[in-house]
Amino acid sequence: MTQVHFRYATVDGRRLFYREAGDPAEPAIVLLHGFPTSSFMFRELIPRLAADYHVIAPDHLGFGLSDAPSAGEFAYTFDALTDLTAGLLAQLGVRRYAIYVQDYGAPVGWRLALRDPAAVAAIVTQNGNAYEAGFVPSFWEGVWAYHKDRNPETEDAMRQALTRESIRWQYLTGVPDETLVDPTAWEHDVALVSRPGNDAVQLDLFSDYATNPLLYPRLHEYFRESQVPLLAVWGRGDEIFGPDGARAFATDLPDAEIHLLDGGHFLLESAVDDVAALMRNFLAKHSW
Repeated sequence: MTQVHFRYATVDGRRLFYREAGDPAEPAIVLLHGFPTSSFMFRELIPRLAADYHVIAPDHLGFGLSDAPSAGEFAYTFDALTDLTAGLLAQLGVRRYAIYVQDYGAPVGWRLALRDPAAVAAIVTQNGNAYEAGFVPSFWEGVWAYHKDRNPETEDAMRQALTRESIRWQYLTGVPDETLVDPTAWEHDVALVSRPGNDAVQLDLFSDYATNPLLYPRLHEYFRESQVPLLAVWGRGDEIFGPDGARAFATDLPDAEIHLLDGGHFLLESAVDDVAALMRNFLAKHSW
């Protein structure tokens, strides 16, 4: 039976929670979660990887069981989340690793790769966007408007994303059989984003998301120059990051492996065995 350890580390004065499994002597995989979840989203994937890899899955600051200082106390940006993730990996002595990115985990992972390209041995992106083509306009127009002008009207639209109905929608949309998705997952997220003050944390990150597409030209140059091995495994029914976002990786990485699976934004909830099998096959081809 795989043992998963639940640990805390203090980085720059902030207490970060992370899940860890596998032998530290094995190649490392860093799992980076999205909004509005946490490393909880990897609870079924970690045991499927830990026999052959050293798996580390942190909670971003403000998410899951990590510290959640108020938005007045900490400036929540994707640069700041990346700083903390890099600090955690340095503290754990993890210098070269593969990354698995989903949703918010993608801009953190991309920043890690741009800061230290030699550290990233391979990339698995599961509905983790890196191209304009991936944005589904009906979802993102509110985010762009909020970044451009934070006012009561644009803020109200963003606050809708924090409701139980919206979070449930993220989990179920595009899933062929909704009964495969455990309601515990979205209820877990709802409880955490409903903590007093966490709404302001999430609003700051919604606004800062607009900084991520500005990195795309540099990111695409990194892809072209490094030809980093990349597996895109995507829920084809995602109405946040559509399947064109997966196909776009082939523009700069012609050898990218791209798989569109039946499922939605949180593909692991309904297709974890399929994702794990594709990952194991992909990672076995690339040693580090």
